[in-house]
Amino acid sequence: MSLRFLLRHETILAILVTLALALLATQSDRFFTIDNLLNQGRLMAEVGLVALAMTFVIVTGGIDLSVGSILGLCAILLGVFWKNLGLPLPAAMALALAVGAVAGLVNGLIITRFRVPPLIATLATLALYRGLAEGISQARSVRGYPDWFFGLGQGEALGVPSQLWILLIVTVAAAVVLGLTTFGRSTYSVGANETAARFSGIGVDRTKLLIYTGSGLMAGLAAVVFVSRVSTTRSDMGTGLELDVITAVVLGGTSIFGGRGTIVGTVLGLILMQAIKNGLSLAGVKGDGTIVVIGVVLIIAILAGNLFRRDGDG
Repeated sequence: MSLRFLLRHETILAILVTLALALLATQSDRFFTIDNLLNQGRLMAEVGLVALAMTFVIVTGGIDLSVGSILGLCAILLGVFWKNLGLPLPAAMALALAVGAVAGLVNGLIITRFRVPPLIATLATLALYRGLAEGISQARSVRGYPDWFFGLGQGEALGVPSQLWILLIVTVAAAVVLGLTTFGRSTYSVGANETAARFSGIGVDRTKLLIYTGSGLMAGLAAVVFVSRVSTTRSDMGTGLELDVITAVVLGGTSIFGGRGTIVGTVLGLILMQAIKNGLSLAGVKGDGTIVVIGVVLIIAILAGNLFRRDGDG
């Protein structure tokens, strides 16, 4: 039992995270300061929120490429609802979350009702939602939000950034749902063998609809936090977010073939990815070099996980 624990992908990843943190700390005196670590937590919150929902999506054997575009659309609509339509900001925030959930639901309906593969469906809605965001914004940004709104993205509670508390709460909720509930077991079953899950009486389509709706909702929440952090809205917000999200989830050991993955793994993948970005940046490495390093680490983590899993099974 102890050997199987040592060979778990999450254990290997935790060791990788520890080694990476130790190595990166030698490259810059600023890396292991409290201010820097809290700031990195602030910067990774939006990706983290979406990655938690993406874990459920990928565990079912699906993918959601539209999350970055949903974030951009929700961010723009938050500004439009508040400034153009004159709604109270809390109502505009709630509506932005609702738009994210509806966008995710549309993805789920296309996938479940019309049997379109998730890759194709969300690739199409990626373009659709981004086009809507750009069309609605007309290249104009919205500024001038009230001071209390910035508490979400720039404030602190007990010395910890507000969005890290939000991320922590959502992480605990996601871990409980995926690991300890009937819905979580259904999610794994759908990813492991969808046909068998249907014959077992699991509502496969309902499970997928809820998961894609949740993915859109988390993209909407990330949009509200993002706007609060940067104090403005633009239609290009969230561009490329889906790549960081999927990288964190896959790095965390969630199988793209479905049926396997954990929230703990995703969080470790997220921490490792953000630590590499920050550490190399402080060491003076340019952005393209950082992308190469993250790619290499991703390959090593996947190969090591597969190798040790095979040995463990044997």
